[in-house]
Amino acid sequence: MNIFKLSIKNIFNKPLNSFITVVLLALGIGIISLLLQLNSLIKDQMDNNLRGIDMVVGAKGSPLQLILSSVYHIDSPTGNISLKEAEEVSKNKMVGSSIKLLYGDNHKGYRIVGADKKLVELYKGQIYEGRQWEKPYEVLVGSKVYEKLNIKLGDSLISSHGLRETGETHSDKSFKVVGLLKASNSVMDQLIITSPESVWNIHGSHEHDEGVDEHEHDDDEHEHEHHEDEHEHEHHEDEHEYEHDEDENKEITAMLIKFKNPMNIIQFPRQINENTNLQAAVPSYEISRLFKLFGFGIDTLIYLAYLIIIVSGFSLFINLFNSMNDKKYEMALIRTLGASRFQLSRMIIFESLILTISGFLIGLLFSRFGVMFVSSLMDESINYNLESIIILYEEYWLLALSVILGLISSLIPAIQVYKMNISKILADE
Repeated sequence: MNIFKLSIKNIFNKPLNSFITVVLLALGIGIISLLLQLNSLIKDQMDNNLRGIDMVVGAKGSPLQLILSSVYHIDSPTGNISLKEAEEVSKNKMVGSSIKLLYGDNHKGYRIVGADKKLVELYKGQIYEGRQWEKPYEVLVGSKVYEKLNIKLGDSLISSHGLRETGETHSDKSFKVVGLLKASNSVMDQLIITSPESVWNIHGSHEHDEGVDEHEHDDDEHEHEHHEDEHEHEHHEDEHEYEHDEDENKEITAMLIKFKNPMNIIQFPRQINENTNLQAAVPSYEISRLFKLFGFGIDTLIYLAYLIIIVSGFSLFINLFNSMNDKKYEMALIRTLGASRFQLSRMIIFESLILTISGFLIGLLFSRFGVMFVSSLMDESINYNLESIIILYEEYWLLALSVILGLISSLIPAIQVYKMNISKILADE
């Protein structure tokens, strides 16, 4: 006699009760699995983008905003800082290496970042096609950007001011795509990277042109008052002074720093915050604080999900108990046909386990679709996605929990079936 088939028939004999039990369990398992998946994937993405960055230096403001804007590129910058001041910080004996960042423009919603070539090395970026930039207005394009926008080598990109497409376009200058990067599962995938000079030039071109016009006008006024050799001498002096002033006035948005000794992370940021006009933020500390803020809400939802699982366990117990009472006579007949006490008890256990494992599998499926949905929302709003879905060890515990729940729920009904007096039941009928 196939006990497993009888268990399945019992489930379908009361579809509504079975459906409610499975849905409750799937909901509880799905919520817990979804939160665990999101927490793991987002944390991995955060940690992956923090590699080799001990401190970020930028303008005064929110430390978390500075980290989100300069490391993850999902927030607005706190402002600009003087290149001269930033270089003084980078020359400090505690600093091992530094990377200057300039950002504030975009191409169709994807950020254009002026940076040292060390930024590509930091994230172990590899050229998929083309080469590194060699001169201003040449760019490397991240994998996600060229896949979404169908960008190819040699294409020209027009930048827009600000971090959204709606900003004013710099139509007088364009960037040439000279390289495409391989996917690295880091922030590099969603950036357009160029040299710092490109960003300085594109924002300083109008001011430079105006300065040249004024300079030429002054030359015309004094043309008859000076000899040609004196005029040329003054021209070179003025030009040198202009370039010197221009260097003095250059600004960057932020700077990424790695220390020679990790212990410097305790002392150096405080020195900068207290003694300069700059702000120093420690990414590991700020992101840890961010996860703690979200942690309370996540824990609350997980506790709620466990409560739903417990309710589903009670529902399953009531379902099995009522089913056993309603089918005492059928079970007694099955015993007369040759089934043993143990086989009938096993039928109850199978029925319970089929329901709980089905709930577990549907819950996992729900969590995977949930991750895909959240990933698509993140992709639309901040150009991040969570493509990799992994099996977490906590989910094995959820499977064990489902099995234990099924066994506990079926324990009392299975014992009562085992002790059932078939003679009395058949006589009463």
